[in-house]
Amino acid sequence: MRTLRRPLLIAGLLAPAIARAQPAWRPDRPIRAVVPFAPGGATDVVARAYSETVGTILGQPLVIENRGGGAAGVIGTEIVAKAPPDGYTILIHSNAHIIAPSLVARMPYDAIADFTTVSFLGRIPQVLVVNKGLPVTDMASLIVWLRANSGRVNISSAGIGSANHLASEVFRAAVGNVEMQMVQYRGGGPAMAAVITGEAQMCVDPVASAVGHIRGDSVRAIAVAGPTRAAILPDVPSATEAGLPAWSAAAWIAGFVPARTPPAAVAAMNAAFNEAGRRLEARLLELGVERRADLATPEATMAFVREDMERSSAVLRNAGVRPE
Repeated sequence: MRTLRRPLLIAGLLAPAIARAQPAWRPDRPIRAVVPFAPGGATDVVARAYSETVGTILGQPLVIENRGGGAAGVIGTEIVAKAPPDGYTILIHSNAHIIAPSLVARMPYDAIADFTTVSFLGRIPQVLVVNKGLPVTDMASLIVWLRANSGRVNISSAGIGSANHLASEVFRAAVGNVEMQMVQYRGGGPAMAAVITGEAQMCVDPVASAVGHIRGDSVRAIAVAGPTRAAILPDVPSATEAGLPAWSAAAWIAGFVPARTPPAAVAAMNAAFNEAGRRLEARLLELGVERRADLATPEATMAFVREDMERSSAVLRNAGVRPE
């Protein structure tokens, strides 16, 4: 027994040093970044804001691939769920990811078990915009108009189960006594285009993708969801200021990889996205993206995702939305 103790003791002392000596994961080819929506929406905007800097940090390009279609981005998300867990495929998704199970009866993947979180990329306030031709200028006049036109109002969304859809359902419930037709598109870009052309009268969109249209005067901003204004839209009142305090909703964007992706690859990508976020702080704020220092680790992000999944499911159930 004595002869064994010294080798075991030495091995125990050396173990931490050996672990530290293990080479960090470095990609040797481009990484595929799947955005499960059409180009132009908030998820796409944020993914592209991060992509070049993350690619520079990792030493390989992060190639954005838009795969729109399907409720809550299910089609593009399924591609990632079934991809090899080798670190070369990442999903850049919004909170639509955890809304999907409340909408799709037969999910082709498990939104939690089939994925590992990489990083929280940012929270984005949502803003309600209307077609410039509507005879409304603020929330009070909009609600009067909505009630006078109940049953003849189209509100566009980025697709069933998108962050826009969830925020729209919360808005519809907050207004009450108004019948609105929810028109689903294949992404935030097409949904906004419908409002600009008059195909839809209004939509809720993350400020990251809506700000250009608001500043370009192609749509009229009514209010930002929640109790506070968005820094990027200082002249647009919050829902609370506008007289609709019950309307509060925000989008978030995060990175996910297939479950069983090597921990070293997850750690390397997490570090790259966090560093990119620090370098891009000013740019992200210009887009209306708010970073969360408390969600810097994959574990913290996953806990947040699980909690938000429970909250969002309750909102949809209360709105009468059922899986189909």
